[in-house]
Amino acid sequence: MDSRISARALTAALGGWRTREPAYEALADGIRLLCLDNRIAPRTALPAERELAAALHISRSTVAAAYASLRDTGHIESVRGSGSMTLPLRRRDPGRALSPEGAIDLQQASPPAWPGLAGVMSEVAAEAAALVSRPGYEIFGRLELREAIAAHYRRRGIPTDPTEILVTTGAQSAIHLLASVLLGRGDRVLIETPTYPHAADAFRRAGARLVGVPVTTADGWDVDRAEQAFARTLPVAAYLMPDFQNPTGRSMTADERSTILAAAERSGSVLILDETTSDLDIDRGPVDPGFEHGEPGTVVRIGSLGKTVWGGLRVGWVRATGELVRRLVAARSTHDLGTPEFEQAVAARLLPDFAAIAHQRAHLLRSGRDAATLALGRMIPEWSVPHAQGGVSFWIELDAPLSSGLVMDARANGLLLSAGPRFSVEGGHDRHLRLPFTAPADELERAVAILAESWPRVRAGAPVVAADQLEAVV
Repeated sequence: MDSRISARALTAALGGWRTREPAYEALADGIRLLCLDNRIAPRTALPAERELAAALHISRSTVAAAYASLRDTGHIESVRGSGSMTLPLRRRDPGRALSPEGAIDLQQASPPAWPGLAGVMSEVAAEAAALVSRPGYEIFGRLELREAIAAHYRRRGIPTDPTEILVTTGAQSAIHLLASVLLGRGDRVLIETPTYPHAADAFRRAGARLVGVPVTTADGWDVDRAEQAFARTLPVAAYLMPDFQNPTGRSMTADERSTILAAAERSGSVLILDETTSDLDIDRGPVDPGFEHGEPGTVVRIGSLGKTVWGGLRVGWVRATGELVRRLVAARSTHDLGTPEFEQAVAARLLPDFAAIAHQRAHLLRSGRDAATLALGRMIPEWSVPHAQGGVSFWIELDAPLSSGLVMDARANGLLLSAGPRFSVEGGHDRHLRLPFTAPADELERAVAILAESWPRVRAGAPVVAADQLEAVV
C-alpha cells in the first residue's frame, strides 16, 4: 500500500460533494472525481467508514453505500481487515470513461500543434546524421538553443546571457527541479489560489507548506494579503503566473508586479514566475514584463513551448542567475540527464520566428474564445463569463457552487473537464469552472451545449440544505 489519505484531508478535498441525492452516490461521485483528477493516487488507502462518517457528519451507512458503489464501478477494492484502497483507472470506465469514443476532452488546456511544426521537424530529421554524432547528454542544454532563448528574453526587454539559461524537459520538469533545490521539508511557498495544480503538487511533494493568496478575474491579486503573507510567513519561494494566469486568465498590473517584488525582497523570498502562457496574447497588447529591478537571485523565470507550439514538444527552460543554474545542474542527474537532442534542435529553429508563431496562436485562440463566449451567453446566460484578453481558458463563475457535480454529469455525457476545486490550494472554488477555449469553435459550441443540458439537471438534483451549506463553504 503506497499511501493513505486521512478523513480530514479527504473531507477538505471533497469540498462541496453533496450535489445530488441519494447522498451516497454524491459521495461516491466526489471520490471518483478526485481519482479521475489524480488528486487521489492509485493504491491510496481510504479512511475507515466510521472515521469518514464522523468527519463528514453523515451516517456510517451512507459511507458504506458509497464505498459499495465505488467497488461496483471498479474504483476501489476492499479487503477485510485491511480497509479500502483506490485502484488504477481503467481505460474505459462505464459511464465515466477517461477517453470515451467521441468525447470532447477539455481537461488539458493546450491548443493543437502550430501548423508549421511538422515541416520544421522534417527539416531537423533530414539532418539526423549530425544530431546522432553528438554525445546526447547536454545537461545545461544545447548552446545554440540557450542562445536562442536568451535572445528571446532580450527581445522582451529582459537582458539575458546564455549562462543564465538551463534547458529542461518541459516546464513541469523545471518546477520539480526548482522545488528540489530551493525547498526543504516544512518550508513555506506562497502560491496563488486558484493556481496551476501540478505546480502545487510539485511543491507539496518537496515537503513545502503552501500559503495561498487569492487572485480573481475581476480584481486580480490580493496584494494586501500577499504583503501580509510575505511578512508573516517569510516564504522561501513564491510561485506566480503574472501573465494570463491559469486558470483565471488575469494579468498583473504594473503596481501589482512592483508591490509583490518589493514584498519578496523584504522577506528574502525567491519569486518563481511561470511564463508558459505569457506569449498567448489575444487583444491585451504588450506590457512591461516587470520584476527586472529586483535583487539578483530574487526572480526566476520558467518558460516552455508547450502552450505556444505543441504540448508534445517537451522543451522548457529556467532563466536564473548563473549560480542558481549551476546548483540546478548539480541536482539534475537525480531527475534526468538532459533534454532530448531532437526536441532541442527543433526548438532552436522555432524561437527566431517566434513572433509569427505567437500571431497564429492569437488568431486560433481568438476564434475559440469568441465562439465559446457567444455560445455561453446564448445557452447559459446565468453564468458570469469574464472577458479573456489572452491565455487558454475562462474561469467561469457559476450561479451555484456545484462545479464538481456538473463535471461528473457532463463526463457521463461525453465532455471531460476539470472542476473548480482542482485548482484550489486551500479548498473551495466549487462555484467556478475552468473552460478552455483551445479547441475548434464547433467543438466548443458542442461542449457548451452539453453543459447547458447538464446544468439544470445538476441544480435540480442538489438538496436545498446542502446547497446552503455549500454557499457557506465557498
